[in-house]
Amino acid sequence: MASVEMGSSRPEESTVPQPRPEPRLWHITLSVAGADAPLKEVRRALEQLAHDHPFLLTSRYANDHAEIRYWEEARDLHDAAAVALRLWGEHRASAKLPPWEIVGLEVIGRETYHQRVAEGYGPPPAVPVGVHPF
Repeated sequence: MASVEMGSSRPEESTVPQPRPEPRLWHITLSVAGADAPLKEVRRALEQLAHDHPFLLTSRYANDHAEIRYWEEARDLHDAAAVALRLWGEHRASAKLPPWEIVGLEVIGRETYHQRVAEGYGPPPAVPVGVHPF
């Protein structure tokens, strides 16, 4: 004997689009390293990256590694990390960056960043802003 369903017990799905989460600010620290490169070329490349990526706060560099710190606006941590992981490769040719690889990535929310700084155990504020040797 076949059964016949008289009605659906599922609630109607809303046809109203759900709002997307507002973008938030994420503090990014990207570490790269590789073979030795002339310091002048590394500095010039990081200065060009800062020009190309206006949210860049500060870069510290040596002849075989660099650390880049900046704020990224993204919907969530996954989006912020994805953008950060593409930054070096996408700007490698235009900024003439060394062929280094990403060796570290930290992505923290704005509130966490400010809490760490206030408690004295977070990264120091990015001052002075710009490109500086280690």
